[in-house]
Amino acid sequence: QVQLVESGGGLVQPGGSLRLSCAASGRTFSSYSMGWFRQAPGKEREFVAYITSNRKVYYADSVKGRFTISRDNAKNTVYLQMNSLRPEDTAVYYCAAKWTLAGLTTAHDYDYWGQGTQVTVSS
Repeated sequence: QVQLVESGGGLVQPGGSLRLSCAASGRTFSSYSMGWFRQAPGKEREFVAYITSNRKVYYADSVKGRFTISRDNAKNTVYLQMNSLRPEDTAVYYCAAKWTLAGLTTAHDYDYWGQGTQVTVSS
């Protein structure tokens, strides 16, 4: 069983930055593929980025070049650095985990989810 807790969301102006964190419980964090997703009001949950256990990363086209996913296995934490934020990035951001070597872009493929953290980009 893995428990995930996101933090770092908030209100930021367009063009600003935020760093989200997702702290995981458990002793085998390094073996998990981790993903970030987001869900805006009235929209489906969408893939943002993943990082595999061997640190392969992949991004949605909408965030490529602006967001960076990373992980610190010693701290059981995955991060999402978000730069050049836009109003359309406003959403609840969720981290997800699955014990696999694969990188996953589909929400239903993940086994564990955090409670989400709100990101609002507005002037």
